[in-house]
Amino acid sequence: MVKKIFILLFLFTASGLHNVSLAQDKLIAKGDEKYEGYSFKPAIDIYEKVLNRGYISEDLLKKLGNSYYFNANYEDAAKTYEKLVDLYPDKVGAEYYFRYAQTLRTLEKYDASNEVMSKFSKATSDDVRASVYQGERDYLEEIKKNSGRYNISPFQYNSPYSDFAPSFYKEGLIFSSDRDTGNFARYRHTWNSKDFLDLYKVNVDSTSQNWVSKLGGDINTRFHESTSITTKDGTTLYFTRNNYKEGKYVKDERGVIRLKIFRARMTEKGTWGEIEELPFNSDDYSVAHPALSPDEKVLFFVSDMPQSLGESDIFKIAINEDGTFGEPENLGGIINTEARETFPFVSSEEVLYFSSDGHPGLGGLDIFAARLANGNIDGTPVNIGEPVNGRMDDFTFIFNEKTKKGYFASNRPEGEGEDDIYALTETKPLLLRCDQTISGTIRDKISNEVLVGATIRVIDENNKEITTAITDAQGKYHLTLDCNQGNFVRATMEGYIPSEEYLGKSDGKPKIVDFYLERDTILAGFGDDLAQLLQLSTIYFDFDKYNIRKDSEIEVEKVVVAMEKYPSLKLKVNAHTDSRGKDAYNLWLSQKRAQATVNYMIAKGIAKERLSSQGFGETKLINQCENGVKCTDEEHELNRRSEFIILE
Repeated sequence: MVKKIFILLFLFTASGLHNVSLAQDKLIAKGDEKYEGYSFKPAIDIYEKVLNRGYISEDLLKKLGNSYYFNANYEDAAKTYEKLVDLYPDKVGAEYYFRYAQTLRTLEKYDASNEVMSKFSKATSDDVRASVYQGERDYLEEIKKNSGRYNISPFQYNSPYSDFAPSFYKEGLIFSSDRDTGNFARYRHTWNSKDFLDLYKVNVDSTSQNWVSKLGGDINTRFHESTSITTKDGTTLYFTRNNYKEGKYVKDERGVIRLKIFRARMTEKGTWGEIEELPFNSDDYSVAHPALSPDEKVLFFVSDMPQSLGESDIFKIAINEDGTFGEPENLGGIINTEARETFPFVSSEEVLYFSSDGHPGLGGLDIFAARLANGNIDGTPVNIGEPVNGRMDDFTFIFNEKTKKGYFASNRPEGEGEDDIYALTETKPLLLRCDQTISGTIRDKISNEVLVGATIRVIDENNKEITTAITDAQGKYHLTLDCNQGNFVRATMEGYIPSEEYLGKSDGKPKIVDFYLERDTILAGFGDDLAQLLQLSTIYFDFDKYNIRKDSEIEVEKVVVAMEKYPSLKLKVNAHTDSRGKDAYNLWLSQKRAQATVNYMIAKGIAKERLSSQGFGETKLINQCENGVKCTDEEHELNRRSEFIILE
């Protein structure tokens, strides 16, 4: 009987455990469904419930940590990622180390963040963020240099709800808000954006019309409208909207509601209409956050289209004169990382401002700036520093370079709502480009003669040639580089082996970089004088002596270097005297001079089999100072010399 009761009890318990397991699996499946649809807040509620019941797994911690991270709950994200890397160190991918480091940075735990970033850097070899981190270990000092350049204050029209994405419009602003629906825009940084955001306008500089109202015409719908930009004449509006058709949301195969950019025209009635979807939108990926170049011929935008490097990248596309568009072009690895680059804005002086959590920052999304030149990136991004950037998300930065005023949005805790707009005034210009002058001289390594017409090339870390220079009559060059990025400086000249030096990021102080080029070969034949080929100074001897003078040792050393470089080179040293003294004595003295030169070279490591010598006395004078001719000491000295004749 006891046995039967035990069996029944076991069956009942097993059945109960099975039912609990089924319920748990269903709950996790529901959480995964919310997670895959970028509905992070509902996913968090479900995952927390499962975790509190004692279930834990690598996948659960990854998804819960990501849900916190993308919902800007960085404190809980840090705790979850910490548990993930502690429990599953061998299964955690590089991306989770990066997000863990980001959350620690947001919590101002910079030392701990750097330790985790070191692990991230070791876990990946080709990630842009790893190379940026390795090159900017002192990023906090760099950020500090650009901090304190803005005075900020809360936008007077903020609400207890979410207000962000300001853009200049006439005398005021257009911005995005969910103030009429009360739905916090928790998912604004993902591609879901389910919140019923609308576009509002406010005439902030008007004394008679200081109020907030919805943008008129056909812009706002019961769907989501967000980030916008208008042309200077106020007749064209680009804005972001949910993907929908016939009044219903359109989801991709993963169940994600994507974003698209639309263009509206100002009608004759003074309202927005003629709304059209831009042709490079897609149902399979998002296209959002429009920005215009100063000449309004280029549209910048954000997308996760297949050409993207990371979760979202900044692209540009040409706007043709007839209103059609060219082909999307990724801004490349200088701007875009494997993380999020988003919310671009281009100022009148061609400065690109954008938000990123892939470049080194203070936490969450930070605002960066990079100079453009004809629409192309000209220099590396710079973190614009505090107080605009902080430990939370900072984004949708706009700036008027004439008035030195602008706006941005942030979800910092001291704000009135979930997101708030802040007004700013620039007090000091931003240090966008760190100019460093480099100069130097290019010489022949053996002869030390300056090389005129040599070429200096500057090549960036992406192997792109930045600039070139040619040495002048003194063999000198002068260049100006961006010291915010690493560069290779390469010296080349025909007949010489190129030489290169890497210049990393610096403080901008001038630097001298000299180059000593080696010949790739000696173009010579039997009987040529190596000294002349190498442009050596003549090797002279004191009167009535055969020892190598100190000033001549340098020249003989150059011959030694040449023989070391060219092992097949064989030389004959010819020595000469002036006409003073008896002919027989001079012949003996010249032989001693030739042998002294050979002995010096042998002592420096040159094999004696490669050297021979001969003295010619006064038989080969190079001037008129023969026997009986009156000459100065300087003129006689010209005849006391050595030559290095090539034998092989």
